[in-house]
Amino acid sequence: MANFKSGYADPVLENPCSKVTKSSVSAGVCMMNTTWRDQQHPSFINFISSFLAANSFRLNFVPISPDFIFNCGGLSVAFIFVTKWDCGNVETIFSRAKKLKAQFAHLYVTLNLPTRDQNDSFLCSYFKYEMQLGRPTFVPVQDIEMGFEKIVKIAHSCGVSKQQEVKSKLKAERNQSVQELENFIRVVTSIPGIDNHDANALNQAIGSIEGIAKASKEYILETTDLSANKAETIVRFFRDSKFYLCPKIN
Repeated sequence: MANFKSGYADPVLENPCSKVTKSSVSAGVCMMNTTWRDQQHPSFINFISSFLAANSFRLNFVPISPDFIFNCGGLSVAFIFVTKWDCGNVETIFSRAKKLKAQFAHLYVTLNLPTRDQNDSFLCSYFKYEMQLGRPTFVPVQDIEMGFEKIVKIAHSCGVSKQQEVKSKLKAERNQSVQELENFIRVVTSIPGIDNHDANALNQAIGSIEGIAKASKEYILETTDLSANKAETIVRFFRDSKFYLCPKIN
């Protein structure tokens, strides 16, 4: 994707992780509410379509509850986009935000507030309707093009964070798996005469210390390439107290 260019600074969106580049993220999907689309000027819809296409997002028009839903990096992010703030009719905006926040874990409300009066109206209304800070997050902007650019940046940033979270989780799971295997081999090779090859064979065939402790000599011989003497040793190690309690010298 092409880098987003903007003439304003935002401490959250200017984070390096939120910058979209062709090498940093794959294409996402943007779903636009058909009713919202029909209420906008055609030139603005053309701007949105061109902006999304330039950044490798696919645009679909669907009858959804929010104004936009972005699917980025396996995460869905919903947006309400108020392009015209009416100081005399704000209740519906906050009622809708409260309703949608219960349906979407990631919801943002972008507001076009080009004048001071509109900004003051928003601030008063925010506290009047007892909105919970950050639930959802409100994003005031000074023009609609800036607003949509912020929407895409937020969606992309959330997607990148989700991908990083998934990668970190997979890495932690791999590390845990390696650690568990190392512990398994360490325990099994403490049995006299059992080496790393035998331990790996037992891990593949049985998979747990508990399973090995319950396995019969015959089962070990059937499922691994261990010798009869080694299978007998393993069974005695877990079941014969005279064997596993006697001192061992490696």
